[in-house]
Amino acid sequence: MTNHQGTIVSVRGSVVDIRFTEDLPPIHSIIRAGDTGQIILEVLSQRDSQHVRCIALTPTQGLTRGMLVENTGAPLQAPVGKQILSRMFDVFGNPIDRLPAPPELEWRSVHHAPPPLARRSTKSEVFRTGIKIIDVLMPLERGGKAGLFGGAGVGKTVLLTEMIHNMLGHQHGVSIFCGIGERCREGEELYREMKEAGVLSDMVMIFGQMNEPPGARFRIAHAALTMAEYFRDDEHRDVLLLVDNIFRFIQAGSEISGMMGQMPSRLGYQPTMGTELSSLEERIANTDTGAITSIQAVYVPADDFTDPAAVHTFSHLSASIVLSRKRAAEGLYPAIDPLQSNSQLAAPGVVGNRHYTIAQEIRRTLAQYAELKDIIAMLGLEQLSPDDRNLVGRARRLERFLTQPFFTTEQFTGLAGKLVSLDDALDGCERILRDEFKDYPESSLYMIGSIDEAEQKRNATQSAA
Repeated sequence: MTNHQGTIVSVRGSVVDIRFTEDLPPIHSIIRAGDTGQIILEVLSQRDSQHVRCIALTPTQGLTRGMLVENTGAPLQAPVGKQILSRMFDVFGNPIDRLPAPPELEWRSVHHAPPPLARRSTKSEVFRTGIKIIDVLMPLERGGKAGLFGGAGVGKTVLLTEMIHNMLGHQHGVSIFCGIGERCREGEELYREMKEAGVLSDMVMIFGQMNEPPGARFRIAHAALTMAEYFRDDEHRDVLLLVDNIFRFIQAGSEISGMMGQMPSRLGYQPTMGTELSSLEERIANTDTGAITSIQAVYVPADDFTDPAAVHTFSHLSASIVLSRKRAAEGLYPAIDPLQSNSQLAAPGVVGNRHYTIAQEIRRTLAQYAELKDIIAMLGLEQLSPDDRNLVGRARRLERFLTQPFFTTEQFTGLAGKLVSLDDALDGCERILRDEFKDYPESSLYMIGSIDEAEQKRNATQSAA
């Protein structure tokens, strides 16, 4: 038996104990087992001077006690380089899009320390998405982290796809989509949609599907971040990192912790949850060479925002975008709830006094309209005072102006996608708040880009009539 070979002592599901007589492998080393080395294990703890405990990153069928295994002497590695663009990978860097493996790839360890404080950018910059409601009410931070909260079918994927489209088409960045515990159906649909929308050329997809062992689901996020860091540090490009779903990363860590025999903490979560999440989230940063901006879908267990997983995730986010099923049912897309969503950047010192004042006025108007809805439902609009009637009209026009046709839904809606600058969006909101469009039908403000299109739409409707 050579120095880098060991013997399996026990196999308990995904946890495997291995005995090495000499040269005990360090933590995070990858160990291969099976006839062709197809079973991959990662060292998570050293039990004593001769034994290590590993977690399997692949199914463990076929492993037996006494079987010889080989220590590769290296940690898990991810492929980096320009050749990975427009491709789809698993946690080991194998292509899963039925195409041959990219040539001449460079491989890097998935375990990296966050950038040191000296390299981080200290100024808060706004990340423009070209989507009116986000840029005006909940501006995202360049190099920051935004949470996207929503159930099934309210438009999470469409919103993510549109942001990828705008990022690639207009900001010359790179997008990386990381599916943690994704359904394979969702991954396939997203790949097809991206291809049809023509945004695959500057994009990488990496998936750890929900049927894979927890070790693979846990490490997939680290592999995606390694790819993102390459584009930020070596290519000096801005990266948009989309994670769906960050809760499943915590869930995979919880499964591993239980199998490793650690004492659970509150609600059965792993005791190391805060550390594991921080070691991942702190790598998403804005440095002197570029920025990784992350948008993460967040599942909140039983809608309980005091759940430890939600609490820990919230502490890392600079903006929260909440999608509302009610708005989706009314056809107000993107179906973002403007009153529940918020951003740390929506402050006068960052966005400026004019932007802050307009955003606050919009929120106030929509909040007052929400309070009046019950009265309108019971008594009708006619029973309101003239001032309240004006406020309702203003709020309904604002709601419609904050809808927007997307580039990625052109083939379904027949409406050409619009990218709206922040100045045009603020100008439109300000003019609606000043009642300049009081006499315009509400429909003329629905699904338009800049406010000037309302006039064209009204004229077109009148001439058709």
